[in-house]
Amino acid sequence: MKYKTTELISFAIDLLQSAGLPADKAKSVAEVLVEGDLLGHTTHGLALLAPYLAELEKGSMRKEGEPTVVSDFPAALTWDGNRLPGPWLVLQAMQVAIDRAKLQGTCTVVIRRSHHIACLAAYHQRATDQGMLMQLHCSDPNSKSVAPFGGLDPVFTPNPVSYGLPTSSMPILVDVSTSATTNGMTNRLYAEKKPLPAAWVMDGHGQPSTDPAVLFQEPKGTILPLGGMDSGHKGYGLSLMVEALTGGLAGHGRADPLEGWGATVFLQIIDPNAFAGKSAYERQMDQVVANCHNSKPAKPEQQVRTPGERGLQHKAESLLKGLTLYPSIMPMLLPWASKLSVKAPQAI
Repeated sequence: MKYKTTELISFAIDLLQSAGLPADKAKSVAEVLVEGDLLGHTTHGLALLAPYLAELEKGSMRKEGEPTVVSDFPAALTWDGNRLPGPWLVLQAMQVAIDRAKLQGTCTVVIRRSHHIACLAAYHQRATDQGMLMQLHCSDPNSKSVAPFGGLDPVFTPNPVSYGLPTSSMPILVDVSTSATTNGMTNRLYAEKKPLPAAWVMDGHGQPSTDPAVLFQEPKGTILPLGGMDSGHKGYGLSLMVEALTGGLAGHGRADPLEGWGATVFLQIIDPNAFAGKSAYERQMDQVVANCHNSKPAKPEQQVRTPGERGLQHKAESLLKGLTLYPSIMPMLLPWASKLSVKAPQAI
């Protein structure tokens, strides 16, 4: 079923405010979650709203307050997020980083003890629309589901890396895990008793599998690093990089006591004007994009796309015709709507 995007955002805001979140924080969380669905990231959009409401209810996600400044240099800041809502923290950090990058060419903000930050791709257009490059990576030191290459015991979360790259037209939006798949996808397919599309997990004996159930059976399996059984050393190396940029720079991570579902965040803004200049940057990137589009397609009916292109097309169509939610999302939210006395949106 399709819904008007504005009504989904209002619905999410009403639920979050009824759960005790202040209006500004509720708006930030709602907009980021719906943006995730607009871009086609259905496991990291409104699918997260019911779990977020549960976190608010039990007090694991803080409702009131501000981040604590741990350190503040002109182009590098570290915040303690105090377990406040991740989307709100990231949007606050983005604004600071963009403002400083306009003056200094770049600015990096690292956040420790944030709550979960949802879909990473959902943030980038706010930077690329201003001609800025953006990096956003995160880890969750409270969880582990990905084993290091060659190991059986999990050490990492999927540790996603993401980039927003402006061009003179459509931006490039990259959002990939350093593991073969995500916890959200394996949990969804396990609940639906469906296999993964490829051998992205490994059972507790070290055998590759397409069955997400191996993650829940004893001995528990793990998600494979990006590259799988053959070249997972690549994903393993990227996972370690994310750990260094998040937990390492933040000074808080896997060496500390568990606090519950959350995130440690690395966010960097780069202004091309501080380097060779915006026009020189766009000239180069436009040529790269053109070369990709002009590459002879392996499937004649499907032109080569740049990362994020399909998601942006999905977003444009959904804003015009309505957003189709993944079938399990609204049934998860309706009990919360009843509990919090919030009117649910009507399907178009």
